[in-house]
Amino acid sequence: MSEGRLFTSESVTEGHPDKICDAISDSVLDALLAQDPKSRVAVETLVTTGQVHVVGEVTTSAKEAFADIPLIVRDRIRQIGYDHSDKGFDYATCGVNIGIGAQSPDIAAGGVVEALVGVVVTDLADPVTDDQRDVGKRFLGAGGHLA
Repeated sequence: MSEGRLFTSESVTEGHPDKICDAISDSVLDALLAQDPKSRVAVETLVTTGQVHVVGEVTTSAKEAFADIPLIVRDRIRQIGYDHSDKGFDYATCGVNIGIGAQSPDIAAGGVVEALVGVVVTDLADPVTDDQRDVGKRFLGAGGHLA
């Protein structure tokens, strides 16, 4: 008898904080890679009422883009449409906190390894779209245990 599997996934809609965080992290990554294609970026973003926190570790020579991260964050929030406190968030007045340090020497010494992190692609023929980024998928076996 075959074991049944339960498929669960998270899907969030436009305006959800997860989407905003992903868009900000992607914008930071894009800016660093535009100036230094060899950048290694491990950045996470957290958004809460009136505040944005961008944290992580980076190895890059893109000093100008690195210095512009608060501007990059505010510009992305503006592009999303949060441009007045009446909307619950305002790019011009929110606090932007940056906690990005140098990448761990252990990780940096490991070199570049090709990896796909944070994205599950079920059909390799289809390109990954922005809506598919950071969508968690879990496969549970009988009794709710991870398969």
